[in-house]
Amino acid sequence: MIAPVIDEIARESAGRYVVAKLNVDENPRVASEFRIDSIPTLLIFRHGRPVDRLVGLQSKQALQARLAHLN
Repeated sequence: MIAPVIDEIARESAGRYVVAKLNVDENPRVASEFRIDSIPTLLIFRHGRPVDRLVGLQSKQALQARLAHLN
């Protein structure tokens, strides 16, 4: 349900953000490394390090506000 919102934010960012999706079933090591216990979990990285975590469904406006706050 959140994938279309993420895709839309990525398109609208015009390259400002790098957006990636990870299938935790196919990548359990990465899921464990970042302690992903719930789906969806969104991790926001800055300079290669996680700086924020959002768990559960989020509105487009909430995601954009969170990204704007980090810039």
